[in-house]
Amino acid sequence: MAISDFRMDGRVALVTGGSRGLGFAMARNFAAAGARVALVARRKAELDEAVAAIAKEGGVASAHVCDVSKAPEIAHAFAEIVTAHGKVDVLVNNAGGHATGPFETLTDDVWRNDFDLKLFAAVRFCRAALPGMRERRWGRVINVLNVYAKTPLAETAPTSVTRAAGLALTKVLSNEYTPHNVLVNALLVGFIETDQIARIYEKTGGGQSYDQFLDHFARDKLKIGMGRFGKAEEFANAALFLCSDAGSYVSGVALNVDGGFSPVV
Repeated sequence: MAISDFRMDGRVALVTGGSRGLGFAMARNFAAAGARVALVARRKAELDEAVAAIAKEGGVASAHVCDVSKAPEIAHAFAEIVTAHGKVDVLVNNAGGHATGPFETLTDDVWRNDFDLKLFAAVRFCRAALPGMRERRWGRVINVLNVYAKTPLAETAPTSVTRAAGLALTKVLSNEYTPHNVLVNALLVGFIETDQIARIYEKTGGGQSYDQFLDHFARDKLKIGMGRFGKAEEFANAALFLCSDAGSYVSGVALNVDGGFSPVV
């Protein structure tokens, strides 16, 4: 395998939830590999900052404001991206929150909102992107899920349920589109160092440093195999492999990117 296999020159990558966190890390990686990236998120200011950051590093990116829980906004954003870039070669369904709680407290609205945000958003973007990928006989889809899709814990509904549905969607689409050289995979997030972790530290960190807090949380509380949180860049590296020609014989896989945390492969 040559280094050039990891290049994405000439490709167009659409990343939902692309303005920050894992989405931005993936988009930044794709742009560095030569792809043009279309960032989709709700907040224009954050999108503009992300586009500017990628441009500063020599990459090409565009910003597209969209609430992915709403079908009309998805249709508009996708049309806007095709107008701007001519096509979509890579689709990363990354948008989503972390709705959880005791089962009896979860209303229909909570369930419905989670399905709209995570599952139906992925379905709708796939419905828009897959025909063109199939026609060109080249495409990559990544559904970003979490490890609870395989190993749900108590009080992790509805997010574990919607992520498990995303796992099934990944396998269905892989079986249907792999013969057309459109490869569909899932990346399952473990515990990545993010702004959310920093906020937990601010509330509960006590007298310890941030690094001490992370070390204790990873080793003693979560018992992550590697003994540390992952970095967004490490997650993005897995995405780059799957979305480039380097991953040309991988489809229908649900890859844990979790430092050995999940007991299920």
